[in-house]
Amino acid sequence: MTRPIALSCGEPSGVGPEIAVTAWKALGDALPFFWIGDPSHLPDGTPIAEIDDPADAAKAARQALPVLTHRFPAPAVPGLPDPTNAAAVVSAIMRAVELVQSGAAAALCTAPIHKKALIDGAHFAYPGHTEYLAALAGVERVVMMLACDALRVVPATIHIPLSQVPGALTQDGLEATIRITHAALIRDFGIAEPRIAVAGLNPHAGEGGAIGHEDAAIIAPVVDRLRAEGMDLRGPASADTMFHAAARAHYDAAIAMYHDQALIPIKTIDFAGGVNVTLGLPFIRTSPDHGTAFDIAGTGTADATSLIAALRMAERMAHARQSIR
Repeated sequence: MTRPIALSCGEPSGVGPEIAVTAWKALGDALPFFWIGDPSHLPDGTPIAEIDDPADAAKAARQALPVLTHRFPAPAVPGLPDPTNAAAVVSAIMRAVELVQSGAAAALCTAPIHKKALIDGAHFAYPGHTEYLAALAGVERVVMMLACDALRVVPATIHIPLSQVPGALTQDGLEATIRITHAALIRDFGIAEPRIAVAGLNPHAGEGGAIGHEDAAIIAPVVDRLRAEGMDLRGPASADTMFHAAARAHYDAAIAMYHDQALIPIKTIDFAGGVNVTLGLPFIRTSPDHGTAFDIAGTGTADATSLIAALRMAERMAHARQSIR
């Protein structure tokens, strides 16, 4: 891969700056990336190389963390987000997207943001990072995938109360989620004929209507319809038997019906190394599967495993996209 990965700084008072440095120390120029942010927010003593062009990142990474400087109005105090910096956090993300869309960067990896600080300081109008990226890309629907080496899983509904899941689960929404996932497995993961397992909503996938009707009324018709088109789908399956090692060997991704049904298995399998991937964007976006961790920010104890995994996954996805052009 000749183009580097863009890493947006995220919330500078969180662990983002320090795990960026740890990731560079682990990866060096073997996987070139550049950090977009204010150099003054990086840990003291960090060797940095300020670059003007992403193309210079690979050479710079041999000796220092490549930094595409993006000035912020205020210092970053670990653990204490400053709303004064909110607009710069948002504009750093926008700048990163522009670089990926222009082809200057191969993919985008985003450090965690703090939504309350963005709302307070920049009137941020989006539920989160993902929705803002979709708006920048002009995409109406995107899908969140959580991935590690052993599992890829997609929740059909995300951050809503469990009581609202049955009402939010529709045939149109589920079909769109499966289609976006199927297309991404081909384009971004290099899987020519994806195998997708679809979980049921209720225990035992409804057990023929004895434990809920949504599995037969909503999920099964979508699975049958898409299977008739030629997709390799199975389900609705009882979720309690889908995630052990033998079951995972028979599919490339699983579609879960709600947040915890998806995230409990992946966090159990690989708590530190899970990656958040946004499917359906015209560019590649990955992110570590954790937040700003204000409680340990600045202590030097933050684990960069998920960020390193996110950068590596972004690189593999960029290779996959390039290979099918």
